[in-house]
Amino acid sequence: MVWHGRFLFEFKKFVHLGGSPLAVARYCLRHFSASKAVSLEPCCSPENEFTHQRVSCFARKDGIDAVIDMVAGLNDESPVLQSSGSINLEVTDNVVMKLLCRFEDDWKSALGVFRWAESCSCYKPHPELYDKLVDILGKAKQMDKLKALVDEMSEYRIVSLNTIANVMRRLSGARDWRAAVKIFDELGNYGLKKDTEVMNLLLDSLSKGCRVEQAREVFLKLKSHIPANANTYNIFIHGWCKVNRVEEALWTMEEMKGNGFKPCVISYSTIIEFYCSRGNFDRAYELLEEMAAEGCPPNVVTFTTLLHYMTKHAKLQEALRVPEKMRSMHCKPDTLFYNALLHALGRAGQTDEALHILTKEMPENGVVWNTSSYNTMISMFCHHRQEQRALQFLSDLENSPYCKPDIQSFHPLLKSCFRDMKMEKRLSGLLDDMVKKHHLCLDLATFTLLIHGLCRAKKCAWAYQLFTEMVRRNLRPRYNTCSLLLQETRQAHMYDAVEMIEEYIKKMKSR
Repeated sequence: MVWHGRFLFEFKKFVHLGGSPLAVARYCLRHFSASKAVSLEPCCSPENEFTHQRVSCFARKDGIDAVIDMVAGLNDESPVLQSSGSINLEVTDNVVMKLLCRFEDDWKSALGVFRWAESCSCYKPHPELYDKLVDILGKAKQMDKLKALVDEMSEYRIVSLNTIANVMRRLSGARDWRAAVKIFDELGNYGLKKDTEVMNLLLDSLSKGCRVEQAREVFLKLKSHIPANANTYNIFIHGWCKVNRVEEALWTMEEMKGNGFKPCVISYSTIIEFYCSRGNFDRAYELLEEMAAEGCPPNVVTFTTLLHYMTKHAKLQEALRVPEKMRSMHCKPDTLFYNALLHALGRAGQTDEALHILTKEMPENGVVWNTSSYNTMISMFCHHRQEQRALQFLSDLENSPYCKPDIQSFHPLLKSCFRDMKMEKRLSGLLDDMVKKHHLCLDLATFTLLIHGLCRAKKCAWAYQLFTEMVRRNLRPRYNTCSLLLQETRQAHMYDAVEMIEEYIKKMKSR
């Protein structure tokens, strides 16, 4: 109890002082190594790198890590602006993009990074950086700040179609479809014209937000002066399938033909995916034959869909026959197809065959591995309790010149830690690598995995520390996570933690 009281006092003081996610992680996960954080590794692909203006802000601390420590954990922008002269770093668009990627699940820190960069003299962020921040704010459902940023972009005349697409998609995802339509209506204010492309962006945003009926109403009003194209109908086919109204999707295909557009592989593959997701593979194969008869042969995406859902529905023997069906229709596999095949082989326990596919067949066919290829192998070996082989693939991924680990690379290994009696050291090492070596930002799924695992391992003090960090970052824990942690902290007599969690649950119910 003495340790517990001291811990709560120190932790509250630490959070009150605005500890960054990186610093909080160092404090919370106190078993981490004492080594200092390394420089930020590239988290964006080379083709997205910029070659724009550069500027230096000089003072006491060096490098990107100093920026991370400065901006993370802030509740407003003013401390960032006050500290902007205390960093020794050459600011480029590429550096700022790396930082935004680092904080893409922590909108406060991302906004802090952006405002800090703006405050550096002789530097002006590239429009793509504004778009990235729009996406981060939208993902966090910070709609007021998103709209304010778009207004700011409008003043600079840098609102693009990509900006509008991001805004409409995020508004629809936040169930504010009327605001998405309003953005479309006000396109002229941003110097953009209403045409088929932008109309399709709106319809797609609404349909993906499960508002396909509203999308249809909008389309009926617009079609007299904005012509539809084949993509317009494919958007509706996807939208009807998303809300489980496949008959409407099939009717849309007929409407498409009636208006002079031939259904394409996207049209058929979308409906095939609907039937596959429900385990109706007979109907999916019927559509496959219909496609071929209509002169629209299935492509690699179609076969990847079949393979994925057959594996998901435990139809493993059928799934492993898909490659032969694919070859019979003269369709060549790509990386995504092979990843799905590796997953199926792993589920079937055929690890040696999976390794053969990965190391022999893929290179022979000129198909390169990506991060998901490595992740699939890591997951497969963890599933079969071969953690050392999984760690070897993680090491290979870390050293790959083509791709780097992401959050999903670590999930199977984190899960495997909770099966091990010596869990604490391995778990700390993995988290250390994620946060400090690869500068990965823990997301909702990762926090949830860790909290549940730590609670089951009776490490509820550690779980509570992570929970507190989640709340600080506006990542909303699920109710079952709160309930489990509340139960464990009660049993551990962590009374201050119990009070905090109970208060949080009350707020959840009142929303």
